[in-house]
Amino acid sequence: MSNIVVTSEQPPVDAGQRPPAGLAAYARNYGARVRGGDMGALPALLGLVVLCVGFGIARPVFFSATNFANLFTQGAAVVAIAMGLVFVLLLGEIDLSAGFASGVCGAVLAVLLTEHHLPWYVAVLAALVTGVVIGTIIGLLVAKVGIPSFVVTLAGFLAFQGVLLLLVNNGTNISVTDPTIKAIDSDGQLPPAVSWVLLILTVVAFAAVRLTRRAGRIKRGLVAEPLSVIILRVGALAVIGGVAVYVLNLERSRNPAVVSLRGVPLVVLILAVIAVLWTFVLSRTAYGRHIYAVGGNREAARRAGINVDRIRISVFVIGSTMAAVGGIIAVSRANSVDPNTGGSNVLLYAVGAAVIGGTSLFGGKGRVIDAVLGGALMAVIENGMGLMGVSAGIKYAFTGAVLLLAAGVDALSRRRAAAAGLR
Repeated sequence: MSNIVVTSEQPPVDAGQRPPAGLAAYARNYGARVRGGDMGALPALLGLVVLCVGFGIARPVFFSATNFANLFTQGAAVVAIAMGLVFVLLLGEIDLSAGFASGVCGAVLAVLLTEHHLPWYVAVLAALVTGVVIGTIIGLLVAKVGIPSFVVTLAGFLAFQGVLLLLVNNGTNISVTDPTIKAIDSDGQLPPAVSWVLLILTVVAFAAVRLTRRAGRIKRGLVAEPLSVIILRVGALAVIGGVAVYVLNLERSRNPAVVSLRGVPLVVLILAVIAVLWTFVLSRTAYGRHIYAVGGNREAARRAGINVDRIRISVFVIGSTMAAVGGIIAVSRANSVDPNTGGSNVLLYAVGAAVIGGTSLFGGKGRVIDAVLGGALMAVIENGMGLMGVSAGIKYAFTGAVLLLAAGVDALSRRRAAAAGLR
């Protein structure tokens, strides 16, 4: 049996066949990919711009420093859970238990802190381990027993509600007062100077990675990104990041003499580090390539020697571990845990964030950045409509329509890609 090599690199091309390296040629090639169905995160980006402009015009307070910071903290838990769901969706699976799994992990954290008086790092570790255990059980039932992920995680959705109730004594609100936990998504801000330093380091690191990757591809005779495009990407990151840091460094406290609120929220740094880590795993490791291979064609991946069951189990472990991270963030923001933690619309928003951002429900296509963009879009909808005083019914209907539109774009993109011979 012949071996199949799974790789993310493009094949070498002759110099005479290499596309022109200019910005115009790159734009034409990108336009051709979009017309062929490879839209990526473009719909999410366009939607984000349109909604921000619309809400900003309707309610100028939308662009205030306080509201801008609220957008990050309000959507942080959903973004964390959505990052984990990207891995699950890449295999064409689903995890309906992620919301209440985050609630269970958050409850474990709160109980250990308040009732057993354990240090915060022990409680956080226990919450993460709980997520790993949940993901392992789900993965084993799906991969080894053969129960569809929809059924397993639907059962988990129901069971974890009961576990959460038991952990909080059938409805008790458990307050969390640990200052370290509260700093994650409630009280923690990076000093303004540190915020600027981190932005500069981020821009420099991004430029170094892009240039190094370009040099490596040229050395191996592969099609490389034009230098002008890299400059535009780095410039866009610097400008957008600079505006964001400037606004977040403005004083947001109503009484600065008592307490000052300036700087980038700590949760932004935490999510950024996690996003970079998972992006590296998906794009630069053999494990990440195996995930895409299994999601694209499970049988072909098996014939290539990939341990498909191990990959399937691992993505559920990652999904539930990120749900635990989301639960910790939710507890930090609310300074408490109750029977509704992880419930309500958390799961729907997390799945919606991943799909709206560009991750395919059919497997094989998606990136961690999709969860970030989709989560930002969901937060903007929730925040903007709240500022406009829109009723809950209209808000839910609009959010559902956006999710349906994203799923429709995904389906149409796959059909166009198949027609163009890209799939």
